[in-house]
Amino acid sequence: MATFRYRILRYIPNPVRDEWVNIGVFMEEANGPRQSMRVIEESPEIARVRRLHPSADEKYLRLLPSEFDAILKAPRIEGVSVFAKIEQTLSNVLQFAPATGVMAEDFEAEFDRLYHDHVAPPARTRGGIVESARGWIKARLDDVFRRHRVPRLERRIPVEEFTEPGDPFRFDYGYQNGVRGFLHAVALGRDPVQAKVLAYTAGRVRARIPNCEFTAITETGPSAGDRRHAFVTRLFEDSGIAIVPLNRIEVYAEELKGRLG
Repeated sequence: MATFRYRILRYIPNPVRDEWVNIGVFMEEANGPRQSMRVIEESPEIARVRRLHPSADEKYLRLLPSEFDAILKAPRIEGVSVFAKIEQTLSNVLQFAPATGVMAEDFEAEFDRLYHDHVAPPARTRGGIVESARGWIKARLDDVFRRHRVPRLERRIPVEEFTEPGDPFRFDYGYQNGVRGFLHAVALGRDPVQAKVLAYTAGRVRARIPNCEFTAITETGPSAGDRRHAFVTRLFEDSGIAIVPLNRIEVYAEELKGRLG
């Protein structure tokens, strides 16, 4: 078991009222160099903030992931912690909660748990079925890759270096082993817009890196009788994006582990 410290980032659109909503997590090893930060960026996450605070500045919120990524990737200054650098950049509408200690075995697993428990929109259910399909797919994907110990996977790769500055889209996972590859969770039957964004992004990335690979992880395999499934399947075929449904993800994880190990 290792000891970590985490802080929850709060968004306070009206400081006078002292009402906030959690929008991010910063976590670091208590006795090590590892640090990570994640803030909301998915449309359902932004929409939740807007529901709670209709006056929330959506444009500002969407800029935060890139700003914090830049701080985390910047050269370290001796004697200055990454958290101190982040805290110095906060505006009056952002505030960190006090630090909390936690013990866990795996940094990434604990970081994902904290984000899910404190920041991610609560899963809505209808008749016991979770409606947040992409979030559910991604949670399964995270769990499988951890259990299979797939090595050298990058997480949440920004695409603005391939498209345009400020593009908020991020691939869920990426890897490099002779070729560069990207993985992304897509709700096959519920989110054709996300599929179109992935296809467009794949084309832009291939214009810069011709031989890269793309894989969409879906909640189910394509159904021949479903028109929406057929549309997304044709779109991915034309864009050179492979489909791996969740019922094959355990086998796929082992195959990927063999390629990257």
